[in-house]
Amino acid sequence: MHKQNQFPTFAQNLKTVKSMLSVSNLSVQFGKRILFDEVNTKFVQGNCYGIIGANGAGKSTFLKIISGKMDPTSGQVHLEKGKRMSVLTQDHYEYDEFPVLETIIMGNKDLFKIKKQIDDLYADYTDENAEKIGELQITFEEMNGWNADSDAAAMLSNLGIKEDLHYILMKDLDGKQKVRVLIAQALFGNPDVLIMDEPTNDLDFETIAWLENFLANFENTVIVVSHDRHFLDAVCTHISDIDFSKINHYSGNYTFWYESSQLAAKQRAQQNKKAEDKKKELEEFIRRFSANMAKSKQATSRKKMIDKLNVEDIRPSSRRYPAIIFKSDREAGDQILNVEGLSKEFEEEKLFSNVDINLNKGDKIALISKNSRAITAFYQAITDNIKPDAGTYNWGVTTTQSYLPLDNSSFFQNGDLNLVDWLRQYAQTEEEREEVFIRGFLGKMIFSGEEALKKSNVLSGGEKVRCMLSRMMMKRANILLLDEPTNHLDLESIQSLNNSLINFPGTLMFSTHDHEFAQTVANRVIELTPKGVIDRHTTFDDYLADPKIKELREKMYS
Repeated sequence: MHKQNQFPTFAQNLKTVKSMLSVSNLSVQFGKRILFDEVNTKFVQGNCYGIIGANGAGKSTFLKIISGKMDPTSGQVHLEKGKRMSVLTQDHYEYDEFPVLETIIMGNKDLFKIKKQIDDLYADYTDENAEKIGELQITFEEMNGWNADSDAAAMLSNLGIKEDLHYILMKDLDGKQKVRVLIAQALFGNPDVLIMDEPTNDLDFETIAWLENFLANFENTVIVVSHDRHFLDAVCTHISDIDFSKINHYSGNYTFWYESSQLAAKQRAQQNKKAEDKKKELEEFIRRFSANMAKSKQATSRKKMIDKLNVEDIRPSSRRYPAIIFKSDREAGDQILNVEGLSKEFEEEKLFSNVDINLNKGDKIALISKNSRAITAFYQAITDNIKPDAGTYNWGVTTTQSYLPLDNSSFFQNGDLNLVDWLRQYAQTEEEREEVFIRGFLGKMIFSGEEALKKSNVLSGGEKVRCMLSRMMMKRANILLLDEPTNHLDLESIQSLNNSLINFPGTLMFSTHDHEFAQTVANRVIELTPKGVIDRHTTFDDYLADPKIKELREKMYS
């Protein structure tokens, strides 16, 4: 576990604590653009730091610099002498010609080097080599090398990589299996500093839960970039915010940082409110948050409680949040969607079969499956984009549907359109077609000024999703269908979308790899399997934890 019985003051004084990793006078500049300006900060043993910042703030660049994969413009990075750093690689092909088990052990470079030296000396054994082999074996034993194979195998099994895959080449694994092996490689051998960039990408909820538990009990330093708020809440002792070319550490998890910064921003706007009243409000917020955190699963797994946080150091964030607000032109009646016997195969793979569901007014459904292609095919079937192999579906006559597809490329084929003209295509009234209205709308979605005149063919993935959400808001439908809506979005957009869907008065169905999103929005879970459908009116966490549902899921996928 992170060795921290109590959370320190909100602005922790790191000068009194010995750092594992430190950054001195760090500056990074690309042309005229200054990414980091004279950054001085420290990362302390036993803490887990979640690096956050707006898109383009430099999160991944910072990780590359502290891991030695990129040089700063000026300044230094210092790792405590004798300590080992491990980095989760983003190159999924780097180890293709190596066996899986060997790839794990390569995560501890010093151990693997000695192991290879011993193997090479034995392969060319002479009396002269014997003494050298003996010396290496002593070092190897001190590094717990004799248990390396069994430790690596246990880690692989915990991550769902079965024993019959341990000795095949990495290139023979599928993409999701490779991700798990590379995570095991980064974790192997108890590194002193662990650096991970988006470690939950391509992982299922069960594997993420295992990783959360592992990191929550990890004794050394962790520095992680993630857009998964549940993950950040489960593992982080600190949030490290990149803002205005600097990095500031805040004690607590992501939810505390977000809620406290929002409260501070609201208070800053309340000019007439007395300072004493503001302080009482902040103290009450900290008391409530600490009490809730003490009861949570995260606090139990991390053996932590938020006891002491400094009110004076709660500060508003400069972060901009898009105004995502879904409204409906009319309320839907009681008949929403009826699906009977719906089935679909693709390339002889059964995606889903015999799907019988009836949506109720006000349902907020998390649509899940172990096969993401099944989810996308289901959405495409009920929106007339593909034809199912069997079965029927009928939308209620009072319903209007708005669909966010997983692949939005077809909406941006005319790259000559700027964003004003692109959004104008989806206007419902003459007023909405006016440039003043559209520019105001885009401004609320963080496309202000000249950004509203960007050509649609130069947009980033996150910008395209914000455009697609704008299109959906324009339609004012009473049924929302969203296939992985958080893909490519930054934390600010994810948080805004999450809040918007909680408040949406209509019916919605969504798929997501964002645990927090699923837990806070859904009141019903529907799982598509090759042998039918599992349908429960429950929260997402309760669905995953129910032992009867776990048993049923195993049968449906076996």
